Amino acid sequence: MINKAFVKEMRLTQQQKNFLLSVTHEFKSPLAAIRLNLQTLEKHELDSDKRKSILNNSLAETDRVTSLVNNALIASQMEARKYTFDMNWFNVSNKIASIIDKIPEAKKEFIEIHQNIEPDLEMFGDADAIESVINNLLQNAEKYSSNNKAEVHVDLKRNKKHIELIFKDKGIGIPDEERENVFTAFYRIGNEETRKTKGTGLGLYIAKYIIDNHKGKIEILDNQPVGTIFHISFPSN
Repeated sequence: MINKAFVKEMRLTQQQKNFLLSVTHEFKSPLAAIRLNLQTLEKHELDSDKRKSILNNSLAETDRVTSLVNNALIASQMEARKYTFDMNWFNVSNKIASIIDKIPEAKKEFIEIHQNIEPDLEMFGDADAIESVINNLLQNAEKYSSNNKAEVHVDLKRNKKHIELIFKDKGIGIPDEERENVFTAFYRIGNEETRKTKGTGLGLYIAKYIIDNHKGKIEILDNQPVGTIFHISFPSN
């Protein structure tokens, strides 16, 4: 019993260290980029197009910092078993459409979203938590795009028993042997191309935790000829 408790405590300590190291590392890059952009604007006379490009890049990096903060807070609450859900009926169709509509112009340089949303679908859940799921899946598609601009198809529909939310991208894909692992905290796909991308390995972990707590299910499928499909289903009643 003592050995088991010790091992559990050591594992928890290591997870906390991994969390801090990962988040600290991820903060450095966007903050450095924003600082460099501001210094460039301060020191150089630039034409309007160049200034706009630098400002858009800075806004995108600011959004990245915001996302990192949100994910870090959610993950820490989850680990401490203190994350709570405010469950109510809400219009998930309007919620998803609103999230996509609110994507900043600066962000649209890096992601193109096609949406097919069945109108006026109601579900029982935490609207803010579902927003976190959607944002993390969109960021995941952008991060692992095989091109400079990610292309994502978002579908929402209802069948007899479930509300189905489907994300299709044309990125680098996820190998079969790694599909279960990607929902583990801090896990990142183990090839060099992927490791060069930015991220903490928290996005899909958070998404699955939220989906599970809504009695939902998330599956990973191949998107032919390339890319990944995330198929999510929630109880419709």
